[in-house]
Amino acid sequence: MDTPLADRLRPKTLKDYIGQTHLLGPGMPIRRMIENKKISSMILWGPPGCGKTTIAHLIAQSIDAVFVPFSAVTSGVKEVRQVIADADQRQQFFKQNTILFIDEIHRFNKSQQDAFLPAVETGVITLIGATTENPGFEINAPLISRAHVYVLKQLTDNEMRKIVKRAIKKYPQNKFEKDAIDHIIVFANGDARSAISAIELSASMAKRVNLEIAEVTLQQKSIYYDKKGDSHYDTISAFIKSMRGNKPDATLHYLSRMIKAGEDPMFIARRMVIFAAEDVSNAQPTALVLATSTMQAVHMVGMPEAQIILAQCATYLATAKKSIASYSGLMAAMHDIETMKLDPIPLHLRNPSNKVMKEVGYGKGHVRYPWQAQQSADAKAMADKQEYLPENLKGKKYYKLD
Repeated sequence: MDTPLADRLRPKTLKDYIGQTHLLGPGMPIRRMIENKKISSMILWGPPGCGKTTIAHLIAQSIDAVFVPFSAVTSGVKEVRQVIADADQRQQFFKQNTILFIDEIHRFNKSQQDAFLPAVETGVITLIGATTENPGFEINAPLISRAHVYVLKQLTDNEMRKIVKRAIKKYPQNKFEKDAIDHIIVFANGDARSAISAIELSASMAKRVNLEIAEVTLQQKSIYYDKKGDSHYDTISAFIKSMRGNKPDATLHYLSRMIKAGEDPMFIARRMVIFAAEDVSNAQPTALVLATSTMQAVHMVGMPEAQIILAQCATYLATAKKSIASYSGLMAAMHDIETMKLDPIPLHLRNPSNKVMKEVGYGKGHVRYPWQAQQSADAKAMADKQEYLPENLKGKKYYKLD
């Protein structure tokens, strides 16, 4: 079986590596580790195809360590313990270091991750974990405290072009047209592995690779979006902030990202209902009506047509007048409830549901319809004097119009 092109193209030296200059450029942290041959355990966090595995290989080569690749998807704690036992023997008898590279380390649960701690702490292994998920959420604190966390960036178009050109050189018998190359770069979306695989497949399909071949090869744009990870939260955050900033174009962009990535349309609709109440509120009360109707319509219609309904509501909310008076007032009232003494409810506001209650003053002097009291001077004076807040909060203002 032929080795995949992505593996054959994997850089063997630092000078061949493309991207991540903030980590591997002159004087940068991982480069200095490699040059000094003093490697610490680390977590490499970044999107797919940005070069995490290659960095681990380069580190292992730099210190002549045994590189043990390990997948959190296919292996468990039993296999980890065996790797650690082998590394211990290797260190004792051959004075050779072991780099344990764990791809998708976030797939180990917290208790499974504990199995690495003693070996990392004593230096039996140098752990390099790769993850597309936020380590702060997915990796336990003791392990993070023993490892550096390095953030890898999505590859730029220029970096992707260099990688694609390098891949094309492996197929001198094929002719790749410029628009086909451009298409692969754009639709690989910063994922080098995806671009290289597209080159490999295109070359097997035709001697002359034009745009049509490239489009067939990359049936769908490589969008990294994990519904339980950072992409999910970052995109919905950008969507909401764009609506809040009265930017319908940006709103549609982030809505399209979520739709294209297969986000649950009901999740998007629920967020718009919340937004309508929190950010638009009484400045344009119909927003909540439309958002609620949107949620019902999305539920009834389903995708793909529901995307039209989501777009209508999103652009309405993005262009609507905004007010957080209700939300701010609620938060201020909640704060007082949590931090202040709760004085009794005024007697005149209480319901006199029996004779005893009436005798002690429940409901006494209460003006039920203050707006009608304006017809009588005495009734108006009583209505104006009527207090609704507890004694210690008299005159407190929560609802302040923007």
